[in-house]
Amino acid sequence: MRFQAKTIRTFIGAKNYEESRRFYQELGFEEVVLSPKMSLFKVNENLGFYLQKYYVKKWCDNSMVFLEVDNVDKCWETLEGKGLQDKYKYVRFTPIKEFDWGREFFMHDPSGILDSLMIER
Repeated sequence: MRFQAKTIRTFIGAKNYEESRRFYQELGFEEVVLSPKMSLFKVNENLGFYLQKYYVKKWCDNSMVFLEVDNVDKCWETLEGKGLQDKYKYVRFTPIKEFDWGREFFMHDPSGILDSLMIER
């Protein structure tokens, strides 16, 4: 490439846009509202994704956001401590598992269909 890439971001949909917005805010993402139907959720200046007020089951069922963290135990502890599974009907976490590529757990967002992967290598 003859240019410098700055970011790469994905777009995800939501069954209930307002609920999903609240969920990602509670996770600790910074929301930048771009329009009434789309926001950028950032971890920092270069890491983030776009949440849309748009839902197509087939597309959303095959979407995944991958977030690599430096300490999966601390991440798990922090997220479990927020009580998100009690606040949101479809939010759930799988226990941490060890694999050849690292340690990971899955989080399902309020739409019940988006898998977010947390991993430490």
